[in-house]
Amino acid sequence: MNVLRLCDANDLDPRKTFECGQCFRWNDDGDGAYTGVVGKYPARLEVRDGSVYITSDAPDELWYDYFDMKTDYDAAASSFSGDYIERCRNFGKGIRILRQEPWEALCSFIISQCNNIMRIKGIVERLCECFGERLELNGREYHAFPTAQTLADKSVSELAPLRCGYRAEYIISAAKAVAEGSIDLSALMLCDCDTAVRELRKLVGVGEKVANCVVLFGLGHTEAFPVDVWMKRALKEHFPPNFDPNAFGRYAGLAQQYIFYYARSGGQ
Repeated sequence: MNVLRLCDANDLDPRKTFECGQCFRWNDDGDGAYTGVVGKYPARLEVRDGSVYITSDAPDELWYDYFDMKTDYDAAASSFSGDYIERCRNFGKGIRILRQEPWEALCSFIISQCNNIMRIKGIVERLCECFGERLELNGREYHAFPTAQTLADKSVSELAPLRCGYRAEYIISAAKAVAEGSIDLSALMLCDCDTAVRELRKLVGVGEKVANCVVLFGLGHTEAFPVDVWMKRALKEHFPPNFDPNAFGRYAGLAQQYIFYYARSGGQ
């Protein structure tokens, strides 16, 4: 078991990062530490003495990439201007945009539509328990996220234990598209953001908001700017009419996370 000092605590706030709606597989252990699964690696992340440490069997480079440690977030946000976005940025400092596995991001955000975070996490966890590979960390059982190939041949009735309702059809349809290659998520990481969103929207059950979440959190397009009810309200109340999020530039997705986290936490 490897214990890696990942970064200074002011560069990554676990609670903000894991509770801001971008991921669904990290859980608070009750002592401030978080446990989760990335790929086939269960992990425990905690803050001690001003540093963030992660315990797992994964290679160090996986965590540097997953937490986007090569990006200077202070520099990335330096172009955000305005009193409101400055408040959001200060409140959300420590959030990092996770670089999640593309299929997991796609499937998770299909599940997320018209749903709340606790219910999303429950469905995702049941999905992994039912169909994912069994894993272990410190004597505790975990499960990997099931592959698209695993889910492609499932029926709606086989997904019934997930209690995901109408989303079961969407999950299976997307799994088939990925498994058969009619949608190439690796290729969508390399094309421009608008093209990636357009291609994802061809999938049954994937609308504008879900597609933008997938390209931001799963495909690495940091200029994506997902808009849900929280974001619509914040944009209406704090930005000029017809404000274009492209004004935030290359890291518009980071601005989105600051705004979303601040608004959802009751910030005005």
